[in-house]
Amino acid sequence: MTLRPFLSLLAALAVAHGALRAQTAAPEAAKETIIECAGLAETTSTETESVATFRDRVVVTASNLKLTCDYLKVVTSRKGDPKAIIGKQSYFKSLIATGNVRLVQSDRIATCGRAEIFPDEDRVVLSREAKTDPFPSVTFDKTVMTGPRMILYRGQRRAVVEPEDGVGVRLTGPTIKDLGFEKLKPAPGATPSPKSTAPAAPAASPKPTP
Repeated sequence: MTLRPFLSLLAALAVAHGALRAQTAAPEAAKETIIECAGLAETTSTETESVATFRDRVVVTASNLKLTCDYLKVVTSRKGDPKAIIGKQSYFKSLIATGNVRLVQSDRIATCGRAEIFPDEDRVVLSREAKTDPFPSVTFDKTVMTGPRMILYRGQRRAVVEPEDGVGVRLTGPTIKDLGFEKLKPAPGATPSPKSTAPAAPAASPKPTP
């Protein structure tokens, strides 16, 4: 069991518009990251970073990855002229998705109320946005893992599930064959033991008629 293929989403999200930090070679060619939404989108910038927010039916499409959510906040490192209205983007610092979050990569699916992605730290944090939200869930290789808060580490084949209020991880995997003992069968040629028959009880003698 490994989460490494699923965690490669970090590499996919860290590549956009050719100006982002170079990543290690991926199994397939990286493509641009496209973010779309049906609602309001807004960007603000400082001298060192830019923040973009997207609302309503947000869809992120990247290399072998699709992310959908209700709200997305993207923070990128900024370089170049600090007075420019739109500065050059260096690399993704974080992506925070909330509300009906769904991450799909090949046959691996993660669902949660809140997903925090830190490409520069090779780390993904899945949690609930509200106490009423269901626990985060990751499905891979016919296995489903759920827990209050999951931390996935790219490149380490490692996942940490933190308990909450006494509730820990729950993992549902493939069926395990019956490991119970079967009934012993007689050896070939052996004569089965005759069944013992209890003697019949004698008939009760009739009572004399007075």
